[in-house]
Amino acid sequence: MAGRPEGTTRGNGGETHQGAGPGIDRLTTNHGVTIADNQNQLKAHARGPVLLEDMIFREKMMHFDHERIPERIVHARGTGAHGYFELTDSLADFTTARILTEVGERTEVFVRFSTVAGSKGSTDTPRDVRGFATKFYTKDGNWDLVGNNVPVFFIQDAMKFPDLVHSVKPEADRGFPQATAAHDTFWDFTSLMPESVHMLMWAMSDRTIPRSFRTMEGFGVHSFRLIDAEGRSTFVKYHWKPKLGLQSTVWDETVKIAGADPDYQRRDLFEAIDRGDFPEWELGVQLFDQEAADKLPFDHLDATKIIPEELIPVRIVGRMVLDRYPNNFFAETEQVAFCPSHLVPGMDFSNDPLLQGRLFSYLDTQLKRLGSTNFHQLPTNRAKGREGGCPFSNFQRDGHMQMNVPKGRANYEPNSLALAGEGGGPREDPQTGFTSFREPMEEGPKSRIRAESFADHYSQARLFWRSMHPAEQSHIVSAFTFELSKCQFEHVQQRTIANLRNVDEDLAARVAKSMNVDLPQISPAAQPVQDLPPSPALRIVGNMKETLEGRCVGILIHDGSDADEIAAVRQAVNEAGGRCFVVALKIGGAKLSDGNVCKADGQLAGSPSVLFDAVAIILSDDGARELVGHGSAVQFVMDAFGHLKAIGYSKDAQPLLDKAGVQSDEGVTGLNTGFISAAKQRFFDREAQVRATP
Repeated sequence: MAGRPEGTTRGNGGETHQGAGPGIDRLTTNHGVTIADNQNQLKAHARGPVLLEDMIFREKMMHFDHERIPERIVHARGTGAHGYFELTDSLADFTTARILTEVGERTEVFVRFSTVAGSKGSTDTPRDVRGFATKFYTKDGNWDLVGNNVPVFFIQDAMKFPDLVHSVKPEADRGFPQATAAHDTFWDFTSLMPESVHMLMWAMSDRTIPRSFRTMEGFGVHSFRLIDAEGRSTFVKYHWKPKLGLQSTVWDETVKIAGADPDYQRRDLFEAIDRGDFPEWELGVQLFDQEAADKLPFDHLDATKIIPEELIPVRIVGRMVLDRYPNNFFAETEQVAFCPSHLVPGMDFSNDPLLQGRLFSYLDTQLKRLGSTNFHQLPTNRAKGREGGCPFSNFQRDGHMQMNVPKGRANYEPNSLALAGEGGGPREDPQTGFTSFREPMEEGPKSRIRAESFADHYSQARLFWRSMHPAEQSHIVSAFTFELSKCQFEHVQQRTIANLRNVDEDLAARVAKSMNVDLPQISPAAQPVQDLPPSPALRIVGNMKETLEGRCVGILIHDGSDADEIAAVRQAVNEAGGRCFVVALKIGGAKLSDGNVCKADGQLAGSPSVLFDAVAIILSDDGARELVGHGSAVQFVMDAFGHLKAIGYSKDAQPLLDKAGVQSDEGVTGLNTGFISAAKQRFFDREAQVRATP
């Protein structure tokens, strides 16, 4: 290409990548063809759609999609539930899609939550992005909104997706570490891809250690299109807002949850539905036209960027309730197949190159994982809400595991067999069928090149950092320190910190100081870093709902505990919408002050305080003195305090609190002096007392 030094390829919004030189093998396809650009898909123009003729991308992605069988390559560990979506605000001015225009209609849905990096046998609570995929069984066919609990991604172009996942998976020569990014190959890759820095800020934040699936947001990530009856297009970004508000854990807590209950989040979802506390989210949309998109200080087609809610507000248009757990985990949750290419009339795609690549990758993956072109006939994948009596009607026939018995002589179209009384089969419908937006195409040569509008890799990462509460900033520094400390290669650590200097000098300096390494020279940036206004909506601290709904209070008791105090706490928690879990030294429970035995819900050794959102310590004088000698009881209280939770206690329990090192603050209360109010929140001001903050 003209103007490009020999041996380099261009990508990442302007950076160059050194090509093959002396002693370095040339990168080729599986058929030996040398590859000139391994950074970008082939597009119609710099910001245009991806071309099907890109055989290099198709070969690379197809091989990647088929690397595992039968579990998913990514998002392997997950759980799901059935429910319904109800529209509350019509978008008829923007789309003909009935799922978004018919207020009051309830549409069946199936939702799958997942971690990304770990295998099926990993735990629920690693530091990881969570998948949030929703299948709507609409009247017009299935719509799959396949997103995450983070609104951005690591890469801008799907060509790099196999490389990203290879880097974060267990290292190829040793098969570990499992379900973590804290190793050399991941940080080597991301440090060489400055476009990933914004996503790294999210990944190192508390967003990727959520308390439960019920308390995390969901995002469609990409810009999509809504199409109205006149064919006009409006861009849309999708948001799921949890009814219970955002809640996350702290790092030490999530590590201990993994040991106490590796199935914690899937168990939480199952038990919530089982007891009738149905999880609920609101669906919100950000709507904007091309004129508004052109005025943004970044490119909305870049999946490493968000549109701050303060810039384009989120409009709430519906709610989703999950009210039924699958009857069979394998048949429904494991076999469900989500594809972002599944849209209904009134919707369309944007030219986001990551989305464009996903349109191929997901379908290709399902064909391999489920072993048949007929995977859509599995009950969990069948179109259910489609009008006309038949979930699908076309001329596709045969194939491995064909479960239908098609009738009729014609398996092609057009045909004229209806004239002979044979029945001609279905026909296309230009009036109600799916039509793509008639987007004008810019002129320009087809090329493998990243748009210059994608070249700002640090401004939104800085926006995220500056939007965080000081406690959240400390957690981000700690997370970077932990992850980079697991890397053996010093140059990988140095390169990552050099990138962070473009985000914020204080952030980089704090990470370097925490690791006791020198601050490296700042990395060059492809474009000057902008100071965008902070977005308070990105915080968790300050946006958590002060409520006990959906939360659990652990009550620690022992022989002699006051029966009236236990009953009063239980009643108050229940009236506030929470639930109680009684913990005792033995599963048989304890004999209370009234002579009755209170059976425990869990044994102390197997029910640590990390499993609860707040704790009440209700002990007699003798009971407290005895439990002081039990390490599990001391740890129970110590962890609750260290994890910033409310602790309510009877006056005789004081010796146990003293042994655990609990210091008085707003979150440590008597049982009748503000405990219920305190139990609705966490106390981040306590962190300076319980751990050194970087």
